[in-house]
Amino acid sequence: MRTVLMVAEKPSLAQSIAKILSKGSCTSRKGLNGACSVHEYSGSFQGQTVRFKMTSVCGHVMTLDFIGKYNNWDKVDPAELFSKAPTEKKEANPKLNMVKFLQVEARGCDYVVLWLDCDKEGENICFEVLDAIQPVINKGSVRDQSVFRAKFSSITDTDIWNAMKQLGEPNRNEALSVDARQELDLRIGCAFTRFQTKYFQGKYGNLDSSLISFGPCQTPTLGFCVERHDKIQSFKPETFWVLHAKVFKGKDTPLTLDWNRVRVFDREVGQMFVNLAKTSKEAQVESVSKKEKAKQRPQALNTVEMLRVASSSLGMGPQHTMQIAERLYTQGYISYPRTETTHYPENFDLKGALKQQINNPVWAEEVKALLSTGINRPRKGSDAGDHPPITPMHSASEGELGSDGWRLYEYITRHFIATISQDCKYLQTTIDFRIATEGFSCSGKTLISAGYTTVMPWQGIPLEEALPACERGDTFTVEEIKLVERQTSPPDYLTEAELITLMEKHGIGTDASIPVHINNICQRNYVTVENGRRLKPTNLGIVLVHGYYKIDAELVLPTIRSAVEKQLNLISQGKANFQQVLQHTLDIFKRKFHYFVDSITSMDELMEVSFSPIAATGKPLSRCGKCHRFMKYIQAKPSRLHCSHCDETYSLPQNGAIKLYKELRCPLDDFELVLWTSGARGKSYPLCPYCFSHPPFRDMKKGMGCNECTHPSCQHSLNSQGIGQCVECDCGVLVLDATSGPKWRMACNKCNVVVHFFEHAHKVQVTQESCDACDASLVAVDFNKARTPLPDSETQHTGCVFCDHVFQDVVELKHATMRHAMYRSGGARRGGRGRGRGRRGIPKKPKDKMAALAAYFV
Repeated sequence: MRTVLMVAEKPSLAQSIAKILSKGSCTSRKGLNGACSVHEYSGSFQGQTVRFKMTSVCGHVMTLDFIGKYNNWDKVDPAELFSKAPTEKKEANPKLNMVKFLQVEARGCDYVVLWLDCDKEGENICFEVLDAIQPVINKGSVRDQSVFRAKFSSITDTDIWNAMKQLGEPNRNEALSVDARQELDLRIGCAFTRFQTKYFQGKYGNLDSSLISFGPCQTPTLGFCVERHDKIQSFKPETFWVLHAKVFKGKDTPLTLDWNRVRVFDREVGQMFVNLAKTSKEAQVESVSKKEKAKQRPQALNTVEMLRVASSSLGMGPQHTMQIAERLYTQGYISYPRTETTHYPENFDLKGALKQQINNPVWAEEVKALLSTGINRPRKGSDAGDHPPITPMHSASEGELGSDGWRLYEYITRHFIATISQDCKYLQTTIDFRIATEGFSCSGKTLISAGYTTVMPWQGIPLEEALPACERGDTFTVEEIKLVERQTSPPDYLTEAELITLMEKHGIGTDASIPVHINNICQRNYVTVENGRRLKPTNLGIVLVHGYYKIDAELVLPTIRSAVEKQLNLISQGKANFQQVLQHTLDIFKRKFHYFVDSITSMDELMEVSFSPIAATGKPLSRCGKCHRFMKYIQAKPSRLHCSHCDETYSLPQNGAIKLYKELRCPLDDFELVLWTSGARGKSYPLCPYCFSHPPFRDMKKGMGCNECTHPSCQHSLNSQGIGQCVECDCGVLVLDATSGPKWRMACNKCNVVVHFFEHAHKVQVTQESCDACDASLVAVDFNKARTPLPDSETQHTGCVFCDHVFQDVVELKHATMRHAMYRSGGARRGGRGRGRGRRGIPKKPKDKMAALAAYFV
């Protein structure tokens, strides 16, 4: 029997598709990487009985990066990154072993059906999967085709079965356009980012950004925000005057009239008009017009409009919105959420999608009324040729989706129902008045038919007081005429919704990447999100954009990126050559980079005004090992130590507190040690500032503290303080935290595992002896006589933390509260200990005591 391997983009998607195609009769098992499951069943394919294996990846299998030595910022000239530096595809997440997993599952398979998301990124992942599995799948000579591509827009039985019946081929050109974008963004972004980060962080101490990044899309996005800021700063209010008139007839409520001239900018002219109008005590009706108008139902929903509404009305950022939308899609509640199309295809089953909502109590009445009167054909929108508009596919409740999930789903559903409802119709009445020589008017709206606004009530016609019945020639009594002084007001900061509109208009990013670019400028501390989700540029963001304008405006204007996007689209359509577009664009930016480097003083002049020199920043903390003067600790991101005498800057671990470590010195370079801590519930370790930036041994990498140092005799090193292998992660060692007494603990030097032990002990020391059972270092403990947990009131005992029965009840595993990026992933939940170098080689697995502790979480 032949085997068909089917691959989806996410595990949840694979499960849903397998459930539909197997009609619920598949068996499931975990794959070797632990993240992806494999669903198997028998069925028919290409006229023969086959065994299906449905599995998934977790997004991109591979990522593009420079080869090893070109990732060293200190040794590589950023200019080399444009052409000289070779790139390679690396596994996007090495811990998942995705390539090996795919090869194991694909070995011996005869056909491949790719169920990746149906956009350009999905096509690119198709070829990443094929590159991984083609060496191991069967190569038949009889078959013309063994690789198939499924095209679908929603996780419904109909859509999935239709995709299975109409299999095509993956699109190489679309995949190449993604490759081109990845390489351009990598080379251009890294070159500019590395240069300006090193240049400015080496000069200024209060930039408060760990990375001064540049991006071909990110920087124009920031440019829009700063452009609005500049308009606000340069705005000069202007005074103007408006005539206000109030009239009444009989006992009716007075009407406030609008002046036909709107406003004047000269007070004396305004006063002249007031004087003219005051010559008459009556307002004469010149005309009464009534006109039926319609407020059009919305067009079908695409990604950009969804992001706009989510930000402006739901208060949800674009990145968060897309994460929720993708979850709703993979769970089968909505159609594919990445689409530029606002037009439903002729064969789209609108009535079927509407019937799914007939029993939803929130809008059941509107749906039943619509089905009984007949749905209205949606307005004609634009067809981008990608996916149908975003549509609800199944009914749901808030309990199923959670708060934010429900709010987004509710909007999507209401929007869909509105697109197939009638327009909102109302009667607009306008009355024109004449008071002496001046014309005035007032208008009011009366609802005729609510139409789509029954389901989108926030867009409804507001209830207004009815205008008094009158006709031409009638007169009203003038109650008041006065001149009101006002001022023009500046624009406000851009909202996320306005920024998304600008990015779409100028071709910056795609529907998929727009949220990423906005998120990036927030994370880099270039803008802050204020009330109403308005984006206010920081000093750093403003200076960067102004600097780009001074040196080369095209670096920040949207024009050049928009042109590049058009070239990338031509690649995807097979109308442009991948290599030629890549080379031509890189040549342009390489010349721009060299000019930028030569002209950097223009930006630096702006930096000097806004930021303090690094030598004038920070507070004295620890002594330099070279000149023995105090170095200053700079807390602003990225936190670091600077010696103004040697003009040297030393990196530090981020997202924690730094303090002096007992004035002790490193035996290698004489620098004073400092202690990094992530808080009372976190972990801490000492480090040498010089060794942290310049690893002293071959087996050490940049960014390692004393708890990873392999110095053979230093009292602070791993060799002296290491106790045994971590109980959870594969490569960590549990190291005694010598500063933790009287609440003693040891912590993994790789993951966030913390082991609390020997509370209230006077002293805890790691000895030179090893445990016979597990090879971990023995620990000597001296307890307080009044609070000793040892039998017979003993105060001293030496034994193995893992195996000694005397220590059994005083050892407790926890997980540190970690803010340091190095520890965020934590350890995998395993019962035994991983493999890693202990104090003297590789210890054996501990006994059941620590295996049981591995399941204890705090």
